[in-house]
Amino acid sequence: MIDLQDKNYGPAMEELEEYVGNPVFLQFCSEIKAAYQCKEKIEYSSCSWEKGWNVKFKKAGKSLCTIYPREGYFTVLVVVGTKEKPFVEELLPDCAAELRSIYRETREGNGQRWLMVDLEERGRLYDDVLRFIRIRRNS
Repeated sequence: MIDLQDKNYGPAMEELEEYVGNPVFLQFCSEIKAAYQCKEKIEYSSCSWEKGWNVKFKKAGKSLCTIYPREGYFTVLVVVGTKEKPFVEELLPDCAAELRSIYRETREGNGQRWLMVDLEERGRLYDDVLRFIRIRRNS
């Protein structure tokens, strides 16, 4: 088993898939790559908030999302900035209750909300996160 905190060992995507141990992880990453014709970038974050290896997706220099591998699931970070906010808030009433709660409870700073969403299955929450990423890409 890999150690996501080991800065000296950069894991491959296959190792991250094995670490997560949930097929939804690969499915989510594949959907992002297919939808936006982008590749993942595995990076080490020294941020005290979320230290360790993560998977970033960017398109045209803009961050789409960052994925934090966990055992059995993964966490997706989606930033809702000032450009995305009106579109996200219009969509919010139709979103999963869990995502509405995360949005409400996430404090806004510098005009942004950094939403951390845990995913372990394909369902409404999964689809809503993809919708937020689409808004981010198109804004």
